[in-house]
Amino acid sequence: MSIASESSICLLSFFIDVLMYLRGQIPNMCLSDTAADTDDGLVSQSRGKLKSPLILPLPLSYETQSDWVSSGWLWSKNFKSQDRPSIGKTCNRLNLDGRVAGVDKLVIFLAKRDGIDKLVKTFQYVSKLVRWQVEATHPDVAQRFKQWEVASGLGRKAFRTGRFLTGFNALRRGPGSTPTFKILAVLANAGEMVYFFFDHFLWLSRIGTLDAKLAGRMSFISAFGESFGYIFFIIADFIIIKEGLEEERRLLTSSKEDTSKDATESVRKIRADRVMRLMAVAANAADFIIALADIEPNPFCNHAVTLGVSGLVSAWAGWYRNWPS
Repeated sequence: MSIASESSICLLSFFIDVLMYLRGQIPNMCLSDTAADTDDGLVSQSRGKLKSPLILPLPLSYETQSDWVSSGWLWSKNFKSQDRPSIGKTCNRLNLDGRVAGVDKLVIFLAKRDGIDKLVKTFQYVSKLVRWQVEATHPDVAQRFKQWEVASGLGRKAFRTGRFLTGFNALRRGPGSTPTFKILAVLANAGEMVYFFFDHFLWLSRIGTLDAKLAGRMSFISAFGESFGYIFFIIADFIIIKEGLEEERRLLTSSKEDTSKDATESVRKIRADRVMRLMAVAANAADFIIALADIEPNPFCNHAVTLGVSGLVSAWAGWYRNWPS
């Protein structure tokens, strides 16, 4: 049996196990239709963890789950009240070792455009690394993973349709609190808008709707705008991290004399924000390397391992930042 056949069987078995698990643990339950329609909308790319306007954060306490379930958050419009299990039994299932809560988080994560993008990005760069690994020994398998890589890349471009409006809306709603941050926000979001806007034409040329000769030019313009924006996103994040460190030192010094809960909570928030911004810096730096491979091809940036590892760093940092809290 070939490697591809074994992989397909393992993947199919995994999905069957997941479906059987879900069927046994949460019968007659599904997320509301509203949950599938939520999107990142107004949140710009590298500014912390996304917040869903409609979904409560998980895991939930027993009492919160009771209110949530009884108010109809978890129920599809297709179910009638007499078909629903009792509140107590439902909450017990939701609390079973925290496993179902994790599935709920995954559903919320994948209902967002950024969630789908990070998942498909993982597919794209894992397939790139696998193709590089088996190219010499199994060329037929390598070709299949190459097709998966290309399909994932084109799929991500389709999901990003209209994404350039995110940067525009961020500027419209308020670019920053100080002149420095306003300038950084304008430059960073302008580069991101150029990236996403010309990425539409790159996608159309790659799938054959536009002239294929435009692909090279559109790729260069898009990658240039992308890398330009990343520079200023990273600078802004480092400035905020520096200010956070100074504020944390001040709070820790003052807390030695006055141990208040407010100071402890402020320090905790500063540290949490620092982690999120470091994740954003890691993702932007990794994507900057990938963009350089299009702007100025070179042996290091264009190597499959460099691109694969950079893509996975960016994808997994995005998983961390966008995972529901």
